[in-house]
Amino acid sequence: MSDVNTTSNWPTFSFIGIPGLEAAHMWISIPFCLLYLVALGGNFLLLLLVRAEQNLHEPQFYFLAMLGLTDLGLSLSTMPSVLAIFWFDVHDVGLDACLTQMFFIHTLSSVESGVLVAMAFDRLVAICAPLTYTRILNHQTVLCLSGAALIRGATLLAPLPFFLRTFPFCGANILSHSYCYYPDMLNLACGDVTFSSVYGLVCVLCTFAVDVIFILVSYMKILGTVMKLGIQDRNWKSLQTCVCHLCTVLVFYLPLISLAVLHRYTQETSPILYTTMSNAYLLMTPLLNPLVYSLKSRQIQAALRKRFVVQRVVAGE
Repeated sequence: MSDVNTTSNWPTFSFIGIPGLEAAHMWISIPFCLLYLVALGGNFLLLLLVRAEQNLHEPQFYFLAMLGLTDLGLSLSTMPSVLAIFWFDVHDVGLDACLTQMFFIHTLSSVESGVLVAMAFDRLVAICAPLTYTRILNHQTVLCLSGAALIRGATLLAPLPFFLRTFPFCGANILSHSYCYYPDMLNLACGDVTFSSVYGLVCVLCTFAVDVIFILVSYMKILGTVMKLGIQDRNWKSLQTCVCHLCTVLVFYLPLISLAVLHRYTQETSPILYTTMSNAYLLMTPLLNPLVYSLKSRQIQAALRKRFVVQRVVAGE
């Protein structure tokens, strides 16, 4: 790791890997590599299915494809630094590379949160206003909601790298994670970081906090509508889709909230806990999302069976 202890505007940062287990990094890299392969393969397969299967050309699956694309971006953003640590014992990263990785991680996380809101809106309209579903959730609406999630994330988070460029950095500049994370980098900056810290908090409130509130209100409305109508076959199928979405929401927000709490309100947290939560935040979400929908969505299951059966028939011929 870097032992630089001088103040610099162009510093080198050091990733810590997994503290205390440096000698086992090569062995630890095996499950990490497998998890990345499953995450990349699962989301790529999901995108192929949505593109190829005509019966998946519906708003909920378009949003699911957007979610898969975002998860691919998150995995590819963190994979170089994580595997560089475990495979090649490379812990140092320059400022430009660190800021670039940080921007993509935070922007894609914001986009994913926005897509989850769009998926909640899709289920809200499908259950509470089914007669107007096709009129409200048309292709133009899907494009607008997806574009809004992307523009919101990129616009709000674009200033973060520029804020960090204005600060000198002191000390060894050792990061708490296996990737560059804005609060982590801000803690290493010298000078008054009040404005940058407040702006980061405002971004969190304007994205994740607002999104969580909208998702909770949507599902309270959905639950109330279902209870009034009774559990019919159509409503039961819709609720199953909602369960998939709620699982995805929990997989995304629980590690995110836990990591934010660890950064802001705990000072003596074990470094291993930091590392575990940070890896869960950005690795488990891309890994579990395609698995959840593959196990719960009948349309995805049918598309998978169709593809594999066709391939087996072709191979047999």
